[in-house]
Amino acid sequence: MALTIEATYENGVLKPHQLLPFKEHEQVQVTVHTQSNWVQETAGMIKWTGDHETLRRLAEDVEFDPQEGT
Repeated sequence: MALTIEATYENGVLKPHQLLPFKEHEQVQVTVHTQSNWVQETAGMIKWTGDHETLRRLAEDVEFDPQEGT
């Protein structure tokens, strides 16, 4: 069975956001994917020659958000 869930990592433990359909002490195999944001997903798409911090500020600044004017 494959199952995709949301969980939070806290104090060394993954805490699922909902109940899981497993028996107590059942062995499972876990694959973890961290969430990414659009800045990370689009990194490298432009030929930026400046520093990473300036590019990050420009990318996250609401002044340059194309959806702000809608």
